[in-house]
Amino acid sequence: MDMKLELVALPVTDVDRAKAFYVDKVGFNADHDYQVTPDLRFVQLTPPGSACSIVLGQGITEMAPGSQTGLQMVVADASAAREMLLANGVEASEIDVQDWGSFVSFSDPDGNRWALQQLPDRG
Repeated sequence: MDMKLELVALPVTDVDRAKAFYVDKVGFNADHDYQVTPDLRFVQLTPPGSACSIVLGQGITEMAPGSQTGLQMVVADASAAREMLLANGVEASEIDVQDWGSFVSFSDPDGNRWALQQLPDRG
């Protein structure tokens, strides 16, 4: 039986600011933005090429804003990804090279933390 991770909740304080950050600065696709009820807004964003999306909004999660850590995406080129982030005004770490990949990390305006991993050459 296949089980596919489809959606990860991201706790934020300002939905519009977070949406602009992920779409305009990080390059996510804006899939949905619905005000379902006065207390429920559902914003779904997807990284380019990903089968898994994030959801942020009002009434989505009880997690404290900025408490989501350990999110990781795989990229073809950590250096190019870092340069793109920096060019878009996102503070990004230096590249951390390990035996299991090269990593660049960044945080959103609320402090939710991400890592971008370039997988090692498996030659």
